[in-house]
Amino acid sequence: MTTRTRSHEDSVLEMLREDEAFAIEYLSVALEEIDEAGGGDAFLLAIRRLVDARGGMGSLSQNTGLAKGNLYRSIAAGGDPKLSTILKVLQALGIGMSKVVTHRTDEACA
Repeated sequence: MTTRTRSHEDSVLEMLREDEAFAIEYLSVALEEIDEAGGGDAFLLAIRRLVDARGGMGSLSQNTGLAKGNLYRSIAAGGDPKLSTILKVLQALGIGMSKVVTHRTDEACA
């Protein structure tokens, strides 16, 4: 009998796609570490993985009205997106920035 396994990456993408609480926690942790060395790129990578899990750049481009090429550059490592771009992207992914920020605040108070 053969046991099927899948990669860690595939498992994470599935959880980002299907588990809203996991996706919010994932982004919250990345945001919490944004001021550390490499934290900005790590936050953008977290957003990029969520994009990949939830339909990809083509779908995101259609949902935000932003050009696909600009999205690729903005949310890649070393990208420098405007806050308005991040807000549009997160909203299109179904997770507003307020959910990400509030999630960390709620846990700190608990």
